Amino acid sequence: MLLSKSILSGTLLAAFFCAAPASVPLPPAEPVQQPAARPALVVFITVDQLREDYLDRWRSQYTGGFKRLLDGGAFFTNGHQDHAITETAPGHASTMSGRFPRSTGITRNVAGVGDTSVTLLGATGLAASPFRFRGTTLTDWLTSVDPRTRALSVSYKDRGAILPIGKSKQEVYWYAGRPGIFTTSTYYRDSLPAWLQAFNARRLPQSYAGKRWDLLLAARNYSEKDSVPQESRNGSPFVFPYGVPDDSAAAAAVLPGYPFMDEVTAALALAGVSALNLGRGPATDVLAVSFSASDLIGHRFGPDSREAHDQNLRLDHILGSFIDSLYKLRDSSRIIFALTADHGVTPFPELNDGRVTPAPVRVDLRPAIQAAESVLARAKGKISAMDFESGALFVEPQEAGVPAEVIRATVDTFIAVAKRIPGVRRVDRPADMAKADLQKDAIARRWTQMFPSDLPVEATVTLTQGSYWRAATVAMHGQPYDADTHVPILFYGPPFKPGRYAEFARTVDMVPTLAQVLGVAPSEKLDGHPLTVGIK
Repeated sequence: MLLSKSILSGTLLAAFFCAAPASVPLPPAEPVQQPAARPALVVFITVDQLREDYLDRWRSQYTGGFKRLLDGGAFFTNGHQDHAITETAPGHASTMSGRFPRSTGITRNVAGVGDTSVTLLGATGLAASPFRFRGTTLTDWLTSVDPRTRALSVSYKDRGAILPIGKSKQEVYWYAGRPGIFTTSTYYRDSLPAWLQAFNARRLPQSYAGKRWDLLLAARNYSEKDSVPQESRNGSPFVFPYGVPDDSAAAAAVLPGYPFMDEVTAALALAGVSALNLGRGPATDVLAVSFSASDLIGHRFGPDSREAHDQNLRLDHILGSFIDSLYKLRDSSRIIFALTADHGVTPFPELNDGRVTPAPVRVDLRPAIQAAESVLARAKGKISAMDFESGALFVEPQEAGVPAEVIRATVDTFIAVAKRIPGVRRVDRPADMAKADLQKDAIARRWTQMFPSDLPVEATVTLTQGSYWRAATVAMHGQPYDADTHVPILFYGPPFKPGRYAEFARTVDMVPTLAQVLGVAPSEKLDGHPLTVGIK
């Protein structure tokens, strides 16, 4: 029988007391160490389009949340969204599920959360739900242990709010620019809760009407040029300052493209924590917050811009105030944080400046698509059965209405023509990539971890490093290169060992790490594993 250290100490002390003369002073009893209280609140922060190098690039200028997390957290500097289509939906679906897109079923933004079978509450437009999501998330594992666990997930983007929680019908809210409120869909509830109605009534988005986004610091603190025409491919302004429209409705509609959207998102999260009594126990609750302004600003101006620099400085301040506010609301010793990103971003090809060789280009894949369509059409097949999106060629065999050999000929033609197009590095069939050495071939590994076996993916196209698709008018991500996959992975709180860890880590490793700290078991097989080196 094993005895605890405290029991052993008590037994030895009692024996000593009985044997010792009264005049002999007793040694002080060894203090009994109480087990650390289980975390009452898990705060999972996702920053949309936060490249890992942003944290070190401007570290000397961080004074708020980034500084706190970097100084006192377990920072995995070689973290990756280790799948090929580095977009918002698959990235958010992987972080709190511990599984790659091939397991979650969320492979692209266009096949993400949009759902015509449900409706928005208090707003119009396409509604959303997790109906495509497969499997479970951390929230499900916690509620299976204690049904009193509650979760709140908020974001400007519907997919950023929905996918971290999976199919669980918890408190999930996102932004509708018109009419400028936070909403949800009838998948979750029939009406907005009173606390959210009260928050919307504050009209925070509209309050930014007429406000200017100017540099947070003096201009001398920014090494980036302010006037870069490439940042204005769509004809929009590209020089500070940037004004929010004076009209309140217009201001609410365009606010997501300003740093101020993150302020409103943080305010919503704090209001929800208070209203829902998250983090008060007895169960462990979940707060998922996805900050989206970095993505809209990064797309518009690119990762080398002064605007991206300033946005990250402002987000640092927002995160600092957010964490301070949480600590005022709840016991800081019972809160743990995780921070990551859904993807990175690749610089504009025209601003490569020799960083990547061969020089990146803009790629027009239409000749390959048209050649494949011609093969299908000659066999009387339906061209609508073929789709090329996010670097993957899909062919629905039943809809195509042609024999298998015609589909093979269609795909063969697509591959042959695509390989000859400038800017295309490789074109692969999924079956061929599965045979590759996935430890050495990162591109094949990331594509192999992308699609469930029941999706009709016939080929994938990988561009040369740094290249964009022809039609892109903004800075892009979505390729299986480190510029798009490399993201920060950071844990903060009493259970974690502060430091920088250079080992290869994936975002699918984050929730297994949290599960180990929380003492809960995943309800299914995961692709990730705990990052034990960062746990005390």
